[in-house]
Amino acid sequence: MATEIGNNKKFGTAPVFLTAISTILGAILFLRFGYAVGTLGFWGVILIILLGHSLAIPTALAISELATNKRVEGGGEYFIISRSFGFNIGATIGIALFLSQAISVAFYVIGFTETFEFVFDAYSNAFGGRVLPRQVISIPVMILISVIVLKKGAGGGVKTLFLVNLILAVSLLMFFLGKTDFGEIQGGRIPIGDIRNMDQFFIVLGICFPAFAGITAGVGLSGDLKNPSKSIPLGTLSATLIGMIIYILVAYKLAVTVSPEEMLAEGNQLIMKNIAIGGAIIIPIGLAASTSSSALGSLMVAPRTLQALALDGLFPSKKINNWLSYSRKSDNEPINASIVTVVIALAFILMGSIDAVAKIISMFFMVSYGSLCLISFLNHFGSSPSYRPSFRSKWYISLLGFVLSVWVMFKIDTKFAFVAVIVMIGLYLLINIIHKDRLGLESLFANALFQVNRNIQVYLQRSGSKVKQKEWRPSAICISKDSFVRSKAFQLLNWVSYKYGFGTYLHRIDGYYSKATHKQAEEELAKLIDMYDTTQNHLFVDTIISPSYTSAIVQAIQVPGISGMENNMVVFEYDKENPKDLPEIIDNIGLIKAGAFDICLLASSSKEMIFRNGIHIWIDFSETENASLLIMLSFIISGHPDWRRAPIRIFEICHQREYEETRNKLSELVQTGRLPITEKNIEIIVVDTDQNFRSIINEKSGKAALTMIGFSAEALKRNSDILSGYDQVGSILFVSCHTQKEI
Repeated sequence: MATEIGNNKKFGTAPVFLTAISTILGAILFLRFGYAVGTLGFWGVILIILLGHSLAIPTALAISELATNKRVEGGGEYFIISRSFGFNIGATIGIALFLSQAISVAFYVIGFTETFEFVFDAYSNAFGGRVLPRQVISIPVMILISVIVLKKGAGGGVKTLFLVNLILAVSLLMFFLGKTDFGEIQGGRIPIGDIRNMDQFFIVLGICFPAFAGITAGVGLSGDLKNPSKSIPLGTLSATLIGMIIYILVAYKLAVTVSPEEMLAEGNQLIMKNIAIGGAIIIPIGLAASTSSSALGSLMVAPRTLQALALDGLFPSKKINNWLSYSRKSDNEPINASIVTVVIALAFILMGSIDAVAKIISMFFMVSYGSLCLISFLNHFGSSPSYRPSFRSKWYISLLGFVLSVWVMFKIDTKFAFVAVIVMIGLYLLINIIHKDRLGLESLFANALFQVNRNIQVYLQRSGSKVKQKEWRPSAICISKDSFVRSKAFQLLNWVSYKYGFGTYLHRIDGYYSKATHKQAEEELAKLIDMYDTTQNHLFVDTIISPSYTSAIVQAIQVPGISGMENNMVVFEYDKENPKDLPEIIDNIGLIKAGAFDICLLASSSKEMIFRNGIHIWIDFSETENASLLIMLSFIISGHPDWRRAPIRIFEICHQREYEETRNKLSELVQTGRLPITEKNIEIIVVDTDQNFRSIINEKSGKAALTMIGFSAEALKRNSDILSGYDQVGSILFVSCHTQKEI
């Protein structure tokens, strides 16, 4: 887990604002906004700005909210995401965030190189059209910026930001004061229908999106801020709103002073210099100021994200984590993480294409934007008492930001978006392998799930009385003190709950409630959950402390099931070979019947269950209620993967005179019930009056994985021997139905 290195908290709100605004008003503003207005028209670009800020503003609000809920340490966005989604999810997004920040450095340095367009033109003219590589300037510039940050640290970088933002403000002022002949004719009027080429809308958005991606840049300084909960919201939101206003004004100025043809003309990507007063000098200087300040901001933020990842022990080698998390003692600078950032930036500078790098940045930023908005939404929806930010957004704004982030990512480039998602999934799986002990995704969703479950249960309770006809499904409860001796009761309840039903398994602690038994219950519950922690386990497991079996049953049957519906079935279990617990179960049968519950008695045999041998059901049509429940339960149990392709066989014992009537009843029952049982799996056994029924069941079902037999609760009270005599049969489920079920 990350810990803060040093206590050198030296920054206020200004660095957050300057880092964000200098990143927002960067290379895109000078180099690509003229192309955007020329391609889409004024109103088309307004849509770009509005959509971009539909992503940016919810993210700014979300991050401001999250920053005021808890102390944000070093790592900024990564810290927030990892402490909300858990370390493994947080690390996955954190790596994408770090790469986007590091690549941004290259993006802005490549943009800075365009300031020297005149140098490249002069070289081409002097050497007969030969092209001078941009890297001739971009690489030395990258090295110079790196030296500033590595030598002077964030403090030196912030001082530089004050200067370059002043230059940027002057260049923009000169741009807005500039005039053109086209502008004089236009008279400041925008054509009503100035919108075109909307088929290229998302292509332009992909190129321009990094202009809106700078809003969270200042958050990366969180570990160096005196008061992050104040500086992050104020600095981020003010930079976002001022940036949006400036972009709208620039779009307007371009639309009313330059023709679309001129904006799209080859070699006119720095079109703003044709408008500004002294534009040939002041706009290139403004471009240099904006791109260098953006590069500086990203170069200050990216290493802090990487350092936070290392402090959390992301990388498999302790030496790597220690090396990357190292801070220079004199100023607390993440010097080694800065070196790695510089190397990555230099690698992307060699690519040289500003548009290609812009698309990569857009994808990574949208992943982190969407994550931040999702965290805010889930925290709102979960209504956790510990979530008490002093600044609050609205849940629907955060949800909108998340949905738009995902939608826009795929609209810009579907193939690239799929690749990005696959890479993120692969990265998460790799991190999950390295750090198996680090989970946490459940913690964020847990509160939301609690709210959903509560609302559903309240709704079901309120609407339940209005439902005239209810479809039956089992909501079973089982109480057992032998959970660590025999597992078949747990298995049975899990089979019932897997697909069609609901189940609550209660492990009974014998004794009175006390500090000691409470601790015992916690330990044994954790052990049970660990024992049955599989994807095919759909049971709710808990413990119950009670001095007697009867009191435990009374407690349990009065509590609603986890599904929200009332429990309607009680499952008992005993050892078939040593039924010492059976008398206690029989003593409580009357109590269960009083509550109108169906009753299942599982006689657990030590005999191995071979699932392919299937389920055998023994029907007695003199007890029609039991027949319907036996068939329904067999179908429900067979829905579990354990019973895949296992046959269900139905047997009925009758006298010769009852044969036709019995077959017709069985056939009708199977056909009208739409059950996956074929005629060949139905067997009617004709017997004489004096023949022993148990011997027939022993013979026919000796190899069955599970045998199901109906019984009468009243008859069981009078004679417990009705459950014995099945020595050759394995595990048996005896079933007593309270009311007949509609199959």
